[in-house]
Amino acid sequence: MLGGIKDMLADIGIPNIVVQQVDKIIYMMLILLVAFLAGRVTHLISARVIARIQKHKQFTVLGKLVEFDVLKKLSSMVSPLVVLFLLPMAFTKGSALMMLVENITWIYFTITIMLLLNALLSSLGGVAYSNKKYHDKPIKGFVQIAKIVVYLIAAIVIISILTNKSPFYLIGGLGAFAAVLMLVFKDTSLGFVGGILLLENDMVRLGDWIEMPGSAINGVVVDMSLTIVKVRNFDNTIVTIPPYSLISGSFINWRGMSESGGRRIMRGYTIKTDNIRICSEAFLNRMRSFSSEMERFIDIMSVDAGDVGSETSEEAMYGTIDTNLGLFRAYVTYYLKNHPLLRKDMLVMVRTLSPTEYGLPLQIYCFTSDTDWSHYESIQSGIMEHLAATMPAFDLIPYQSSSSHDSMINGLVERGYPIEKIVGIPVGALPE
Repeated sequence: MLGGIKDMLADIGIPNIVVQQVDKIIYMMLILLVAFLAGRVTHLISARVIARIQKHKQFTVLGKLVEFDVLKKLSSMVSPLVVLFLLPMAFTKGSALMMLVENITWIYFTITIMLLLNALLSSLGGVAYSNKKYHDKPIKGFVQIAKIVVYLIAAIVIISILTNKSPFYLIGGLGAFAAVLMLVFKDTSLGFVGGILLLENDMVRLGDWIEMPGSAINGVVVDMSLTIVKVRNFDNTIVTIPPYSLISGSFINWRGMSESGGRRIMRGYTIKTDNIRICSEAFLNRMRSFSSEMERFIDIMSVDAGDVGSETSEEAMYGTIDTNLGLFRAYVTYYLKNHPLLRKDMLVMVRTLSPTEYGLPLQIYCFTSDTDWSHYESIQSGIMEHLAATMPAFDLIPYQSSSSHDSMINGLVERGYPIEKIVGIPVGALPE
C-alpha cells in the first residue's frame, strides 16, 4: 500500500525527497491517531467509572475532580506517552527529526502535568473550603503559592528541554534574573511577600472583622489571596487593598471578640457633682423600698465594716451607702449582674473616673453574650436608657450643657422667686 501511494505521488509531480519520506509521515499520522484515541478512551472510561460511583454515593472529592476537569487533564497525559512509545517505529533512532518530535512531545507532556497539578490543587482547595473546619482559613492563598511553584518548575523544565541543558544549570543562573524581576515587579513582589506573611502568621482569615484606623476599612474580609484582600464594609461597599498595606501599617482584628462570645460595653454618664450628697437615714429608708437588691445591700453595708462576712464581702464591693452615687453604683452592678443578655463569667464593673470640668464620670464595663452588631447595640442602648431613667430616683442627674431655660431659672432665683414654684427644676435642686 505504501508503494502504491509513493508511485501515485511521483506521478502527480511531488518532489522525490517528499515521496521518500511519505512512509514516515503516514506512520506519524497513525501514531498521532492512536495517541488521540488512547487519551479519548481513557477519559471516557474514567468519566463513566466516576459517574457510577457518584450515582450510588456522593463524594465531595470526586465532585471537585469533575468540576475542575481533572479527569480530562489526566487522560491528556496518555497521548504524549503513547507518542513517545511508538516514535521509534516511524523514525530512525537518533535522527534529527526524531529528536525534534521527542522534544515537542516532552514539552507537551510537561504542560499537561502542570495543568493536571493545578487542577488537583484547585480541587483540593475546593474540598478544604467546603469543610466547615477550614472555611475561615485562607485556602486560596496556599493554593496560589503551590500553583506558582508548579509554574516555576514547569518553566525551568521546558527551558531545559529547549536548550538541552540540565535544570540545575538553569537554576544557578536565576539569581541575577530574580534581582531584575524584583525591580520591575516591585509592587507584585511586595504583595506576594505580604500575603505569605499574613497566611503564615494567621493574621487575617476569611470572615474576620478588621478595622484599619485612618482608612475606609471597617468590615468583614470576603476574599483573600496573595495579591489582594477584599473587605465588605458595613455600608456594603467593597474595599480592595494589597496585603502589604496590612503588614506595613496597623489594623484591628475583632476575631478574638467573636471567638470569646462576649462583646464589651464601656459607656457611661457624667454625673453633676452638685447632686452628689451624703445619704441621710430618711434617704436610705426610702431606697430600701426601691428594690429587693437595694434593701439587701443597705442591710449588708449597715453591718460594722470589720464584721462583714465572707458571704457578703463580694456584694459589699458593689458600692457604698455613704453617698447617693455609691448607692447608685451598687444598684447598677446588681442590674448588670442580673441582666439576662450579659456574660456572667466575664468582668462586670461600675466605676467612677477622674473628675472633669463637666462633673464626675460614671462608667459601666461589661460584656454582652451576643456579638452580633445590631443585637449588641440594642442591648447597650437598653442599658443606657435604663440608667438614665433610674438616675433621678437616686437624686442624681447627668451633666447637660447650660441652655436658655437654665439661664431663665437662675435669673428668677436671683430675684427671690420661690424655687419650688418654678416648673422644670431638676429633682436634686429642690429643697428637702
